[in-house]
Amino acid sequence: MSEERELLRETVAALVDRHASPEAVRAAMESDRGYDEKLWSLLCEQVGAAALVVPEELGGAGGELADAAVVLEELGKALVPTPLLGTTLVELALLSAGDHEPLEALVEGTSIGTVVFDPEYVINGDVADVVIAADGQNLTRWATFTAQAKTTMDLTRRLAAVTPGETAVLGADPGLAGTAALLMAAEQVGAAARCLDLTVAYTKDRVQFGRPIGSFQALKHRMADLYVKVSATRAVVNDAIADPSPTSAALARFMASETLSAVTAEAIQLHGGIAITWESDIQLYFKRAHGSAQLLGPPREQLRRLEAEVF
Repeated sequence: MSEERELLRETVAALVDRHASPEAVRAAMESDRGYDEKLWSLLCEQVGAAALVVPEELGGAGGELADAAVVLEELGKALVPTPLLGTTLVELALLSAGDHEPLEALVEGTSIGTVVFDPEYVINGDVADVVIAADGQNLTRWATFTAQAKTTMDLTRRLAAVTPGETAVLGADPGLAGTAALLMAAEQVGAAARCLDLTVAYTKDRVQFGRPIGSFQALKHRMADLYVKVSATRAVVNDAIADPSPTSAALARFMASETLSAVTAEAIQLHGGIAITWESDIQLYFKRAHGSAQLLGPPREQLRRLEAEVF
């Protein structure tokens, strides 16, 4: 990782540490817009989070997809609800189509974007200002639309059903679903890493039979296996982002979904009954794992894409 990208990671991590405690995340997910507007402003003003993938000549930071992935991974660690994923995807869609007019407000963070892959489950669909649908063939701008917030298992991810009104085709779809899969995979890796850290810390404190449960050899092996799984998945996701393709995106997404699900399932087991109480943060990671796995197509669909490359 470059020095600049590592500095970006550290800056985002510091903001999350100061402004996105578990209590703050819960307050944000229960708010009217589903995210902390103050934190979003800080991310845009101090980090340029919404400007990363936009060229400098258009008012952006001139960064790469990997820069956005770094930020999303850090946000994913604390399950921070923000409109960054949808806004970044909309910016990439607009750049691909050569429609630059909405970019200024998106870059500043004063306008929120989202991309529609499935109109029944649209991330931040009810608070978005710029909505673009991607069907694998074309990009379509929804100039007018109606949205209805949906109650889902994962309260840290704001979803809505969105219905188009006036629409206009912008151009060819550059494979936006693959890009979305890569960015979400980075976010899932962050969540898996933090959930594992929380679990390891808990096993050092929880005492059974007069000793911390983390000292038992069987549990050490289980947590070591999870560490290897998270590390391997991060490597695959980073490689895919550096050299994106439909195949690498499918592999990254499949591994990230499976890894986050595996880590959170073990976390539930190792924490015991406390993990499924509302007061525990582990249940939020468990819900994020299952909710994220179903967005953009469940793991079995990614696996079918990979199988098609082999058979």
